[in-house]
Amino acid sequence: MTQQTDTSIREGKPGDAETPPVKKLGLFAMTLLVVSAMFGGGVFNIPQNMAQSAALGAILIAWLISGLGIFFLARSFQVLADVRPELTSGIYMYARAGFGRLAGFLIAWGYWLSVAFGNVGYAVLLMDALNYFFPPYFVGGNTWQATLGSSAIIWGLCFLVMRGVQGASLLNNIGTLAKLVPITVFLLVVVYFSFSRDLFGSDFLGNVTDQSLQDKPLGGLVDQIKGTMLVTLWMYIGIESAVVMSDKSDARTVSRATLLGYFLVTVLFVLVSVLPFGVMSQGQLASMAPPSTAAILGSLVGLWGEILINVGVIIALLSSWLVWTLLVAQLPWACAKDGTFPRLFARTNRAGIASVSLIISTAIMQAAIILVYFSDNAWNLMLSITGVVILPAYIGSAAFLWKIIAVGAYPSTARVGRGTALAVSLMATAFGFWLVYAAGVQFMLAAAVIYALGVPVFVWARKSGAPEEPVFTVVEGAFAAGLVLLAGLALWMLFNGWLPQVYAG
Repeated sequence: MTQQTDTSIREGKPGDAETPPVKKLGLFAMTLLVVSAMFGGGVFNIPQNMAQSAALGAILIAWLISGLGIFFLARSFQVLADVRPELTSGIYMYARAGFGRLAGFLIAWGYWLSVAFGNVGYAVLLMDALNYFFPPYFVGGNTWQATLGSSAIIWGLCFLVMRGVQGASLLNNIGTLAKLVPITVFLLVVVYFSFSRDLFGSDFLGNVTDQSLQDKPLGGLVDQIKGTMLVTLWMYIGIESAVVMSDKSDARTVSRATLLGYFLVTVLFVLVSVLPFGVMSQGQLASMAPPSTAAILGSLVGLWGEILINVGVIIALLSSWLVWTLLVAQLPWACAKDGTFPRLFARTNRAGIASVSLIISTAIMQAAIILVYFSDNAWNLMLSITGVVILPAYIGSAAFLWKIIAVGAYPSTARVGRGTALAVSLMATAFGFWLVYAAGVQFMLAAAVIYALGVPVFVWARKSGAPEEPVFTVVEGAFAAGLVLLAGLALWMLFNGWLPQVYAG
């Protein structure tokens, strides 16, 4: 089954419209695309997000675990881009080539919805950032003014991307460089003041009660580390963006951009998380309103610090939002070209952009924006679950690499040796399952509902694209039935209050 699936990818049919030649993106543009995808508005609130459930010692260990895990994942993407360069849009095609059509579809489906709702998260955060300058019209990011503003921007970005990748890439390059300015100023100021205040060791392990510093015991070290894992996962989402856009560049550029982007953002994330502990305690950081970097810088230098950070948040959100608008249409288009998604998604415009896929994705995001207006709690629940939904995409990619090695298909001419590639893939897979454990079974059960919703779309695509073939293999049919039953169980448990962690999210 795997071999037939792999061949179908190599011989995939073209889309409904001929795609004109598109100028390839170079290393600089691809690296900034990776950086921008990960370096969104969330980086400006890392101090509060991390301090909310962990002290400095646990945070350092958490970044060590996450940094190594994401490094192995990035290396897996790098190796796969080298040994299987024909698998463009790899985050989906790796799973499909290794584990069949249904696996590839579910990976793409979950990733697609995670990206779509993540874009709506950008919309909410952007409107909330604007509220700093125009209170109270955008407070919470879900007033009627915020809903109109979000809708206008989400469709504006859609039509901007429609004009072509090169123009969007240029704007992203400018935006990525611009948003580095406020975070660099923040780090320099915090480093300067941390030498005089020297609070790094005030409550290193989170087991001290100090009312003057608002510190209180945070529980065991392992629990503290687990409490930060979904935060670090959210920060690293986008590490795969060069792979997703790999049809717009060459394999070597994709490989180098992925690792360069990883190293740049890892240094940035660790510094922004750790240095504030030199000027404020864990309890003080945990109680700050977002974006916490604005409150920290404002307390050190005054009003101009708050303004600088809030402007940085707006630039960061718009830049990352633009990148994710590019990515949100890419996977449905790639899936549609070989019949895994309905072929409607394969249509492109004269600029080579997956126009139908982009419009449908934007319509889904528009519906989610309207949902946010009516229900804050429902959106918070959805946002928490979609963070977990992306995990199978990472695990599937790493697992495909070790499967290539296990069946003896790893080329002897690869830049990375077989033993090293095997170790990298196993470590990346283990890290993925650690994140599943850290997130909790309750969220994984709830995420099954999102995956089960895709099964009818897969059936539609298979019946319309290959009516002479069975929709499922025997194994796929059993898996799909089990997934639907699991989703039904999850819904029953959710409505009966048996998933309290999900309600709290």
